[in-house]
Amino acid sequence: MLKFGMMNCACGLALLACAIAPAHADQPEDGTVSLMFENDLFYKTDRDYTNGAQAAWTSPPVDTANWAVDTARLIPFFAQSGEVRASYALGQNIYTPSNLAAANPPLDQRPYAGFSYASFGLIDESDDKSRLDQIELQIGVIGPMSGAEEVQKFVHRLIHDRIPQGWHYQLRDEPGLVLSYDRSVKVFPRLTEGPIGFDVEPDFGGAIGNVYDYVSGGAMARIGFNLPDDYGPVRIEPSLPGSNFFEPQSALGAYIFAGVEGRAIARNLFLDGNTFESSRSVQKIPFVGDMQLGAAIAFRAFRLTFTHVFRSKEYKTQTSADQFGAINLSFRY
Repeated sequence: MLKFGMMNCACGLALLACAIAPAHADQPEDGTVSLMFENDLFYKTDRDYTNGAQAAWTSPPVDTANWAVDTARLIPFFAQSGEVRASYALGQNIYTPSNLAAANPPLDQRPYAGFSYASFGLIDESDDKSRLDQIELQIGVIGPMSGAEEVQKFVHRLIHDRIPQGWHYQLRDEPGLVLSYDRSVKVFPRLTEGPIGFDVEPDFGGAIGNVYDYVSGGAMARIGFNLPDDYGPVRIEPSLPGSNFFEPQSALGAYIFAGVEGRAIARNLFLDGNTFESSRSVQKIPFVGDMQLGAAIAFRAFRLTFTHVFRSKEYKTQTSADQFGAINLSFRY
């Protein structure tokens, strides 16, 4: 039921964007608003990473006198030339065990946890649009203060689904800090034959903080017509990087995509438990892989994407791998 509700919502927003697109088609870019929703109910499960929501704003390229450019140029290993953008986001992730009916969840299942955060990022795209550097700082809170329990219970009541019973055993309150970095590279200039285009984008990166410590690497391929200048659909971290912003090449473009990413993980607070006090935990698997498939459609004013994500097991006692869907709607204005 939630699946069809969100799909109807996304379709409605897409139709609205179609209606307003001509009014914005010839105006200079003032920024991009991106709305993200990820949930495993697309595939009739309700466990592990069960929900993610994020709203973000990405600036247009800023001029060379801007503080964002000055800051980007000071960061070691960050790109030292190209177009710089700033990004800001608010989001929340929710994690649950697979047995939502148990008031005292089994100890071999992932603990309940929520993470609500604000983030700030810098983005640098090379002048030839062949490389994208992204650095982001997330600051938030894990535990009851995140409000994840109230959000999940409210949504489940709204859709007349079972109410999770074990939130009393969620991870404790703890501030969350994550500093992440990703670089995406187009390994060759975009191949085109008429309106049809194809590209491949390897990426590497990592994160450090009390929430996540990992290094990652992967790649994504896109094929379609009138490919917009972007780096694929954005998702909620940890994930393949993508880009919130996009630059349309025509009034209408579309593509399909496929990608893979592997992560070597030293710390995952949502599996390892709280940093500063005792809490529930499970034994994590240090290597996790994602595979994603999806499609995107882009007009001058908006881009709508749907991504199907397959994620390998994240902890030793996990009964099966995960899969979830991700909808992203980005508006240029």
